[in-house]
Amino acid sequence: MKPVLFTFLSKLGLETFYPNKLTLRSLLEINKNSLNEEAAISVQKIPWCFLRKLFKINAECRSCTQVSNSDDNEESSDPFDLDLYTADESADNEVNPLDLITALFLCADSFLQQEMALKMSMCQFSVPLLMPHVNNSQSTLMLWALRDIVKEWCPHSLSESRDFVENNIVQAKIPFYSFVRLQNCSLSKSQILNQVLSLGQQYHNIFIHREMKGGAIKRHIANGLAEVSWYLPRGREHPDVFPDPIAFANLRGNISESLAQFTFLFQVSTATFVFLDKIEKEEHEILTSLQDANSKLFLVVNRKDGSAKEDMESVRKTVKELDLPNSSVKMKDPRVNVVGFSEKLSAAINKITVGKPTMDIENMLDKAVDFGLSVDECTSDDQNKASEKIVKGIGVQKIPGYKSKQLPLQGADWKRLSQLEKEECRLKRPDTLAPEEYKSQLLEEKQQIKEKLGKLKLSDDMKTFIKQLPKNDSKSRDFFLKWMKLKLDAHSRDQLSSLRHQWTEQSNKENKDVEEIKKLDQELLESSLGLEHYMREMGLIYEFSLQSQNSADEVHRLPGLAAELLLDGYPLELLDGDASNIPEKWVTDVLMELHRKVGEKSRLLVLTVLGVQSTGKSTLLNTMFGVQFAVSSGRCTRGAYMLFLRVSDDMQHQLNCDFIVLIDTEGLKSPHLAQLEDSYEHDNQLATFVIGLSDVTIINVASENSTEMKDVLQIAIHAFLRMKQIGKKPICHFVHQNVAGVSAHARTLTERQLLLDQLNEMTKIAAEMEKQPSIKRFTDVLDYDIKENNWNIPGLWHGTPPMAPVNTGYSEAVADFKKNLLETVKKVKTDDVSQIPEFLEWVRSLWKAVKYENFIFSFRNTLVAHAYDNLCKKFNQWEWKFKKDLIFWQDGAKLQILNSDNKTHVNTWKTMVDSKKTQLIAKIEGGRKEMDKNLDEYYKRKDIHVSLIEKYKIDFINRIRSLKDQFQHSVNNALDCALEEKQSSKEAQDIQSKHREMIEKEVMKLLSDREHRTLSDEQLKHDFQQMWTKVTANVSGLKELNISEKVFKQLRIHFSNRNFNEELQNIKDLKDIVKGPFEVKSEHVKVGWKGIKFWEKESLHKELQSFADTAIESCTLFVLGKAKTDTDYHDSFTKDLLEKVDDSLQGNTFQPKFEIDLKLHICGIASREFLQMHRIFLSGRDPRIQLEKYKPQYLLDFIDLYKKKDHCQRKANDFVRLCIKPAVEDYISRHLGTNIVDEVLAGRHSAEYSSRNFFQYNIQEELLLKEDFQSFVKFIRK
Repeated sequence: MKPVLFTFLSKLGLETFYPNKLTLRSLLEINKNSLNEEAAISVQKIPWCFLRKLFKINAECRSCTQVSNSDDNEESSDPFDLDLYTADESADNEVNPLDLITALFLCADSFLQQEMALKMSMCQFSVPLLMPHVNNSQSTLMLWALRDIVKEWCPHSLSESRDFVENNIVQAKIPFYSFVRLQNCSLSKSQILNQVLSLGQQYHNIFIHREMKGGAIKRHIANGLAEVSWYLPRGREHPDVFPDPIAFANLRGNISESLAQFTFLFQVSTATFVFLDKIEKEEHEILTSLQDANSKLFLVVNRKDGSAKEDMESVRKTVKELDLPNSSVKMKDPRVNVVGFSEKLSAAINKITVGKPTMDIENMLDKAVDFGLSVDECTSDDQNKASEKIVKGIGVQKIPGYKSKQLPLQGADWKRLSQLEKEECRLKRPDTLAPEEYKSQLLEEKQQIKEKLGKLKLSDDMKTFIKQLPKNDSKSRDFFLKWMKLKLDAHSRDQLSSLRHQWTEQSNKENKDVEEIKKLDQELLESSLGLEHYMREMGLIYEFSLQSQNSADEVHRLPGLAAELLLDGYPLELLDGDASNIPEKWVTDVLMELHRKVGEKSRLLVLTVLGVQSTGKSTLLNTMFGVQFAVSSGRCTRGAYMLFLRVSDDMQHQLNCDFIVLIDTEGLKSPHLAQLEDSYEHDNQLATFVIGLSDVTIINVASENSTEMKDVLQIAIHAFLRMKQIGKKPICHFVHQNVAGVSAHARTLTERQLLLDQLNEMTKIAAEMEKQPSIKRFTDVLDYDIKENNWNIPGLWHGTPPMAPVNTGYSEAVADFKKNLLETVKKVKTDDVSQIPEFLEWVRSLWKAVKYENFIFSFRNTLVAHAYDNLCKKFNQWEWKFKKDLIFWQDGAKLQILNSDNKTHVNTWKTMVDSKKTQLIAKIEGGRKEMDKNLDEYYKRKDIHVSLIEKYKIDFINRIRSLKDQFQHSVNNALDCALEEKQSSKEAQDIQSKHREMIEKEVMKLLSDREHRTLSDEQLKHDFQQMWTKVTANVSGLKELNISEKVFKQLRIHFSNRNFNEELQNIKDLKDIVKGPFEVKSEHVKVGWKGIKFWEKESLHKELQSFADTAIESCTLFVLGKAKTDTDYHDSFTKDLLEKVDDSLQGNTFQPKFEIDLKLHICGIASREFLQMHRIFLSGRDPRIQLEKYKPQYLLDFIDLYKKKDHCQRKANDFVRLCIKPAVEDYISRHLGTNIVDEVLAGRHSAEYSSRNFFQYNIQEELLLKEDFQSFVKFIRK
């Protein structure tokens, strides 16, 4: 295989990296590909394209298997050229993704292998378990590569308690199944495995197979590769296929080619499934030589149509010799598709799993050595033992006790020293002490603590820790740090789970013990132990050992060591979040050491992300830059960490920096820290500090945390204002997480504008508090553009974890954001770029400012009922004025549409409606601005205690925005209805006009025929009737629409995103549904999983029936109200109706079947009423009926013309009766409603209707006087 391997690596341009020379550090560098994602233009670019996409957690990375223009040749070639299909499958410009992954793992060093496996696992790809190398008979167990993968799952045994398991996947004791194949096998085991793992959820290509892009390309080096993936349950019977986690291994190539791998997999597996068409002699010998084959071996036989008898005979012979039971042979019938067979296979696996032993990958190590396989982590045994010695020393003792002995510098004295330094600046002294006396006391206590800390000796564990960080052996150092991280994380998971369990129990109690919860919060915080605590102790050893003059050389080398770690991609703790302090000497000397190591070329671009806890801040940075900030480690780490990313030589000039510094912060508004006294102040200090350091600040907003985010923004604005004072104006980007859809950017324009309005409002308030009245807008303090600086990022997971892969849309959106961000940095190049010395000076001055100021930013939140009620009254007046103006405008616009010339083309009317809609936007915007102005002026008044209701201003602003949207929707619907009515009336009037012309023509003909004859009135009427009957005989009516079908279509659209297709398919006609009152059935009532007693269920049944009756009554009134209007049916009526039903359903508990049955019932009622409405509308405009109305007038005209009478007076009477009177009546009826409301609001009882509180009070008083309890119940339900 060696020549084949080197040939393949040379083809990919990877030969110089073999073996294991490709490093993680080299991939994290910011280069031109960070700006422009280039497709692979040559085979040598394919590995880098794959790695770039993988590091962005882009699930499409496995599609990077061929040169981007390779399809062009195929399109231009002759499709009938048989040589195309008989030539070697493996073209020069494409590779099999399995070969690509194998090559990259062979070239990657141990840490890059770990990072690749971790990111592949996040994408829900299989990861290498056994890696073939130069000779296929040799293989390596990839235990180290998989060590970093931590998974969460919920076995069905824990589903009741809603608990979960979190574990390193190589340490999880779970069933292990291997899937292999024989030489003759036409069934794709990878496809079957994918189907098994995807049952009950969206299909995902976990294992690469021949039907995937590049999967059919001939493999060169991947045979012998064994991959592994895991099925992890979420704790629900549906859609979980397996109740417990299971590992699935997949061996590439046939077992004869990879005998060592197969034998090893068979020995460690719970069961092994062999896929085959027939069994060759050599394969028969291999299978029959296996021990325990009759209980662990399963044959999956693909029986094809016309399978040779000898093929089946070879299988039968092996089965007989192995004494396999029938249940161990799974026949794939050609009549059963892959899905059906996968279900059969999963059922068999479930059956096998019961009572079988489990296996963890960690314990496969000894067996791997026995079978002659190498193990990748055997090279780091010394570092493993050193880290094990430290972690074993922790034992079962409580973490706070361990810290006080082994990490003493970061204990209570360090935290007290931090408080003293702040107090020294703020001097909140007791009244009994003079300022200088108090300051002297503080200085004396500070000095005592420093002396005490300086005299402490290195603990045994810290001696071991520092000793394991040699200066010139970065590989040993990195292995040791990784082992420490892995073991400490595992220890933390075990220790913190019991504390979290206690905390949950206390929080769920009815009578919560606040003090106990507070105590547990503190204990959770102090029980956190990770690699960062040892690194922090190392920094404090340096910080305090310099206070006394007996510093050893060992201590002096620490800043240089930390600088090397920074350059190798390790984060440095900038702000100790536990003590809320910066070890200034340590941070300064580390960064100055780094400055010297890079030849004093250290221009920095500082980028910070800020947001509420658990909103995906660290994940965002990790995806953007491929780094690995801690995510969901389960520990309450506090503070800010900085990470240096080197900028490549070709990009340094463009970005005007040598390093991009990422600052990741703890989440603000942490629920666990909220119980602590200093949590609010701590958040403010952290936000102010990191924003002050930044050139670019990312405000991370998750839609579900919007309320907390407002608090964060208040904090941020104060910080931005302070930066403005000292001449710094950072770029700000808002990232809105969990927002998807192609129209998201356009649809959220209103929300973005609302956010900006809120920011402006907060800025104004903050500016007043900061005594900067000249600042009015958010953009006065920050470089922010509402169009360019807002980013919508879809949700991270494509489906529901733990089996969900990362959403490709997430990684692509983050990549676009990163590209735009770096492009923006390129455009705004400035000469004022900080190098490390300037950055450190900035850190010192900023931290000094933080210490001198007590950042308690709070707006007054007290609500005074009277002040609030007065504002409500005023607001109702402004709202009515806005609404009344719109009603008058709407009536005028509708009249203009309905009275437009019938001869005009329909498109002209549509243009007119579009024009009206444009005018409407301006009209509504004007009304909104007027209401905003009224609100602003109201809040400027000094005589009505508006300061007490400051916090509610944003609610009224939101109400104004909501009114604006509501009015726009309503008036737009009215305009659309008017257009449809006009189109319908045009059809009717065209028919009328045509026949009126014919009638007039026939009348004139009758007159000319009878001009010289003398006829009586009776004869004239008879002749006219004959003519009328003849002319109107063929008058066509207007076509009746299928209203039931239209209503049903809207119902289908309403349920389009939910699985109700089967119920809807059974509906033939909505009108036929409502044959009696709606009855709640037992299948409608939702009961708990434990069930309930009969009488309790009866009570629930009655409550649901009562609710259904009320909802149907309310909706029927809504429908009847619509049906009474003199308009035609419009689809918006059904949409509004279904929205009304949804509103009424909120807050009630029921089965989904109840919702669909109720909506079908209500839509059935609506379809009948809307049909009746439609028929009335048609009859009012029916050409025949309309012509019949004018028949007496035509007859009188005919008689008058025959007798040559003057008919002006009669015509005038007709005009008044037929034209003037209807128009006046219509005008009065249109304006009557608004005039009545005006009269009510201005009349002597206006106070009763001036606010919601008054209005409800008066209704309840009236109901009380009536003494009618049922009316009161109805009022409550409404």
